[in-house]
Amino acid sequence: MSSHNGHSSSRPGSAAKPLVGMPSARDKSQRFFGLPVFVQNQAYLRALAAAGAAPVTIPLHLDEDTLRVIFDRLDGVFLPGGEDLDPATYGEEHHELLGAVDPERDRTELTLARWAVAEGKPLLAVCRGMQLLNVATGGSLYQDIRALRAQSDQHDFFPPQYERVRISHPVEIDLSSPLGQIFGPRTVVNSMHHQAVKALGARCRAIAWAPDGVIEAVQVVEHPFAIGVQWHPEELAALQETRANAQLFEAFVAACLRYSRNGHGR
Repeated sequence: MSSHNGHSSSRPGSAAKPLVGMPSARDKSQRFFGLPVFVQNQAYLRALAAAGAAPVTIPLHLDEDTLRVIFDRLDGVFLPGGEDLDPATYGEEHHELLGAVDPERDRTELTLARWAVAEGKPLLAVCRGMQLLNVATGGSLYQDIRALRAQSDQHDFFPPQYERVRISHPVEIDLSSPLGQIFGPRTVVNSMHHQAVKALGARCRAIAWAPDGVIEAVQVVEHPFAIGVQWHPEELAALQETRANAQLFEAFVAACLRYSRNGHGR
């Protein structure tokens, strides 16, 4: 199989691995004397690699042409968790309970998400990533669930008070959806978010719900594979009792491999 640049994409006898890009986040590292650095949770990379992908991180602050060069070489896009989205991205003012935002990360990820949706490139989105996917297709968010959505349960079981693998609530899943084929009609999930989908994007449909009705997963209709989940499957993928989360990553990587073999991403 040829690579994007005409070279062999794998050594003889090795399995093909689709290239999956994941945007970075930003931080100021005290280890490097406060220099601005790009960071990302290693659990995402481990889950993608364990499922058979070749994951790479994408820096922020790239102009659109440079970002497009990277996007064109990818077989799939993974959108991770992180800060709140700036409400300006869906036409709202800041609520007093809005958390930290990063407009540059929003710009980068919204661009990648819109390209992937428009061009049929496989996409898997987690927590903030699911919310961003919804906004990228024209939807909106509750800036704080318990303040703005009546009779909602707690969803913000954040570290360090709670472990990232803590099971917080069950989820009901639409069996007719790709997620239903992986998990069945229900599963249990961890929960580390204070925002949630409000109005669905034009191409998004809800495919899973928490007991209080909060949307826990979305699917982009008429797309080969574009799924967002509100929980953190990367943290649950290595646990035997929540093994279906690893299968979610495997299904995504399989879609990326199909995309690559069909001559896309080159």
